[in-house]
Amino acid sequence: MRQKSSASRIWKRLYLIAVVLSAIIIIAYLAWKALIKPPPMAEVPPLETQAQAGGDAAHTTAPSNTQGDFARRPLCYTFLLAASDQASANADTIMVLTYDAEEQTAGLVSIPRDTLVDRRFPKINAVYHDGVEALRDEVSQMLGIPIDYYICVDVEGFVQVVDAVGGIDFDVPIHMAYDDPLQNLHIHFEPGMQHINGKEALAICRLRKNSDGTMAYPDSDIGRTRTQQQILTSIAKKLLENPQKVLEYIEIWNENVVTNLKAEHTAWFVSSLLDFPLDTGLSFETLPGDGTVKYNGIDWCYELYPEEVLEIVNEMLNPYTEPLTEQDLDIFQVK
Repeated sequence: MRQKSSASRIWKRLYLIAVVLSAIIIIAYLAWKALIKPPPMAEVPPLETQAQAGGDAAHTTAPSNTQGDFARRPLCYTFLLAASDQASANADTIMVLTYDAEEQTAGLVSIPRDTLVDRRFPKINAVYHDGVEALRDEVSQMLGIPIDYYICVDVEGFVQVVDAVGGIDFDVPIHMAYDDPLQNLHIHFEPGMQHINGKEALAICRLRKNSDGTMAYPDSDIGRTRTQQQILTSIAKKLLENPQKVLEYIEIWNENVVTNLKAEHTAWFVSSLLDFPLDTGLSFETLPGDGTVKYNGIDWCYELYPEEVLEIVNEMLNPYTEPLTEQDLDIFQVK
């Protein structure tokens, strides 16, 4: 009887400890949720904060618009995502993400690196020479929307993230055969599903042409962009499937990302994204255009189609409560 009584007391104490620990965890989580606040949105002059439509929406004027006010949708944020080119100071990847935290939806739109802009060197990837803020402003002006935050990932950080999640399963879409001894870059893959590590994922994302000079994709850089989008989706799935590695992710983030997000803002977005329905909530698109345009003596500039771009912006990127018009965009075209 004494043994039973002793065992019973031990179990009761263990149960009490478990209850107390659970209560502490719940209280700490609720306190953390109460402390982190939704991040602010970009202030695009002229800015008015007015108590309309519930009193929470900031009213701004679209960057390239000179008439009318636009109300921001609550908890709807815009991001510039960029990655640098290892072989130059250009941006190798440029994307815009709009994340609606209330609706748990997101639109990710790729901007082809050769997109035409009115500069001495008329391709948008070269704007990155002037810094990520300059690239952010160029994209914001072009698309007629404010960019709240920018995230520029170093290629080494990309490799580390893929390796941190144990690699990804990816369906390589095409035959890849490229060698550049100067960069010690060797890309050799056959089409089909395979497990790839971070270095291999980066190589697949970088490929534009094969060693024989032929373009790797029939639709040139658009195909490459599509592959990048698919790889990012695979990485995001693995990240969400392995939340226990969040401290490792944070360390990689701190060492390899240039951003204007503060730590508390990042914490809020991480908390909001934990239950994001990746399969149904995320949509992809690439800005359409003509990649055969010549300007300022530079060949193969990618001139955007304003009407089609406007449709994509309104469907996937517009953070305002009202649709934008072509006058709100600032898309440069060769006359």
